[in-house]
Amino acid sequence: MARNSNLTETVELLDNVAGQEAANQRALARKLGISVGLVNALVHRAVRKGLIKIKQVPARRYAYYLTPKGFAEKSRLVAEYLDRSLTFFREARQEYSDIFARCASAGHKRVVLCGAGELAEIATLAASGLDVALVAVLDSETNQSRVAGLPVIRSIEALGSGDVVVIADGRNPQQAYDRLVSALAPERVLAPPFLRISPAPQPDRGRS
Repeated sequence: MARNSNLTETVELLDNVAGQEAANQRALARKLGISVGLVNALVHRAVRKGLIKIKQVPARRYAYYLTPKGFAEKSRLVAEYLDRSLTFFREARQEYSDIFARCASAGHKRVVLCGAGELAEIATLAASGLDVALVAVLDSETNQSRVAGLPVIRSIEALGSGDVVVIADGRNPQQAYDRLVSALAPERVLAPPFLRISPAPQPDRGRS
């Protein structure tokens, strides 16, 4: 069975449609935090699969209804979403644990997380019981003062001279990595494999 490439959005769409008698795609887009174009594509896919029925209502509005097949598919997708979320959590936690263990072995005891999202929470759990100290979260965009129990710093200049930075930015990890290695030694910037970050190119020192 092929995986749904927009699993999260599809689950949220079906969940929202199930809870409303009338809506429009622009309202759904605002509620789901995605583009109107993606909502349109998801709605039309769901209609083709027989998951949703559309009826025109007064004032040029449309009502979306889940079909019995739609309710069954929603339950299946929720189960798939939870399974994939749990799998991702386990893999991410293990990869962060591996990074922190390498830091401890190399004598890098002070670690800063780059990114104030959910990955910072996972990384914090992964550090438990290891001989490293998570000292801060680096994020210039968040308005929070603490994340995952750690103080937030907003600039690279606020890093300690011996701090190692571990990428926990799920929004744009490659950009975060590139920005850090342009200011710090590349060996001070680490990232888990699941983020698929391309490493910084090594300078060409010429051939001997």
